[in-house]
Amino acid sequence: MPAALPLAVAVPGLDTFLDLVVGPRGTGAADPCAEGQQVCTTVLDWSGNSRLAAAADLIIGTPLQLVGYLVLALVVRWVVHRLIGRVVLRAEKGPAAAPGHQHRSTRRTQRAQTVGSLLKSVSTGVITAVVGTMMLSEIGVNIAPIIASAGIIGVAVGFGAQSLVADFLSGIFMIVEDQYGVGDVVDLGEAIGTVEAVTLRITRVRDINGTVWYVPNGSITRVGNQSQNWAQTVLDVAVGYHEDLGRVRTVLESVAHDLWEDETFEGKIIEEPSVWGVQNLGPDGVDVRVVLKTAPLEQWAVAREMRQRIKARFDAEGIEIPFPQRVIWHRGDEGDQPAGAQAPAGGA
Repeated sequence: MPAALPLAVAVPGLDTFLDLVVGPRGTGAADPCAEGQQVCTTVLDWSGNSRLAAAADLIIGTPLQLVGYLVLALVVRWVVHRLIGRVVLRAEKGPAAAPGHQHRSTRRTQRAQTVGSLLKSVSTGVITAVVGTMMLSEIGVNIAPIIASAGIIGVAVGFGAQSLVADFLSGIFMIVEDQYGVGDVVDLGEAIGTVEAVTLRITRVRDINGTVWYVPNGSITRVGNQSQNWAQTVLDVAVGYHEDLGRVRTVLESVAHDLWEDETFEGKIIEEPSVWGVQNLGPDGVDVRVVLKTAPLEQWAVAREMRQRIKARFDAEGIEIPFPQRVIWHRGDEGDQPAGAQAPAGGA
């Protein structure tokens, strides 16, 4: 070991500087260097001055340690975000979408990006909290009360903000399970409409009248999603009792098949339409059900076009679409009889 240099004598004003940094002579410990303080140990071995070693550790060692923690946090965050990014990218690719189901690929991409953003935010928060606590400990702050206070605050928040915690937990599961996303048409009970935004706390829905509903995620007990994966147009077409149902079925199959082959609706109707048959025997006519499987959010446009074509075809084929009919009776001299009817010959 090299001989210690009498720096305290050789450098003018060093004692005054050390008094300002580590305190007057005699206030420091005999061995100021704790285990692991490499800067302090090196300076002490080199100079033989314990006060200079303590000052060097305070001026050089501690900032270097803090910078090291900061660099470590940035490296760990970069690695974690990189891993999350790869997982998200793999989830975005997934299996190739079948023809007519490209919306599934888009939805999978949106879901993967949302979950990835959530995981990155959570990982950043955890890394920041852990490294921040380590840095406070390095500069001499007693972190035991901080940890204890964090536990007490967590318990207090758990009791005082139960609804908020429920909203966040429900939001996490809704995103992970892909119950719905932006652009979906959903039924949340009181709120029925198009989803405009989904956060961990609330879901924003705009209904058909333009009203915006803000629904806390924790209050959602059920979700009806009308636009996930595929949709279905179900039409009950009424015809008169005197119509030939076999002929009616053939005409409906022809109309539905023409719409299926129409280039304008290519990709909107994803399966061959089918006529299920008689659905109901009503007081005014017979209901025949037609079903078309469509892409999400296209069921209403397909239904409107189908009704228009059925009306035009029925008019051309002479098939009656029944309507409610009423017979009005009035009391006259000839007795009760339908309005406009002739009285029986010979009177009453």
